Amino acid sequence: MNAREAAVAELERRIGHEFADRDLLERALTHASVGKGARKVRDNERLEFLGDRVLNLIVAEHIAEELPEATEGELSKLMARLVNYHACAKAAREAGLAAALRVDASATRVGARDNDRVLGDACEALIAALYRDAGIEAARRFVMSFWGEAFADLEAPAKDPKTMLQEWAMARGLPLPDYRLMRQEGTAHEPKFTIEVHLPGVAPHQGTAGSKREAEKLAAQRMLDAQELKT
Repeated sequence: MNAREAAVAELERRIGHEFADRDLLERALTHASVGKGARKVRDNERLEFLGDRVLNLIVAEHIAEELPEATEGELSKLMARLVNYHACAKAAREAGLAAALRVDASATRVGARDNDRVLGDACEALIAALYRDAGIEAARRFVMSFWGEAFADLEAPAKDPKTMLQEWAMARGLPLPDYRLMRQEGTAHEPKFTIEVHLPGVAPHQGTAGSKREAEKLAAQRMLDAQELKT
């Protein structure tokens, strides 16, 4: 047994499922970069498409049952927190997916095997493969296991800082907060954005993060914190 075969066996052990359809598993573990050469290879992109829908169904069903009093808006925000490529990548790492993936050598050299997007896509493809191989319950067992920590602390999410700052401004007759991009640094794979938020009569505040949205949230939280210190 070579290193990759051992990694696939370990993956199946961790997820508690041995695939009857080995070709299906292999497709779920094949990144699109493998098929860029002359030899045509079936990759995991179509399975990823299906797995995204299966994952959303399982998570939506679970949180709707667990939070019967939550509003549609609260459930939607919670879904966004639970179902995204970062959450899928975390599950992929815990399942041992990275070592089992088939990735082109050039993509491996630039870090694809540890990239959240690549791992998140592979996780969704694996969920689809479980669904195809053994039905919705096999996919559900995977999700309930690898999202278990997030589900254990399940509650309707608090409003994010941008929403809170907007409501704070409106309550005082101020316009909507103005978010301005001050700097963009780093590489295309690891960018850093610095955003500054402005409101009339309020000192501006900055936030720096790997996405504009997260930088905006940090800036909004810092402005809110500053106002609380004044009261």
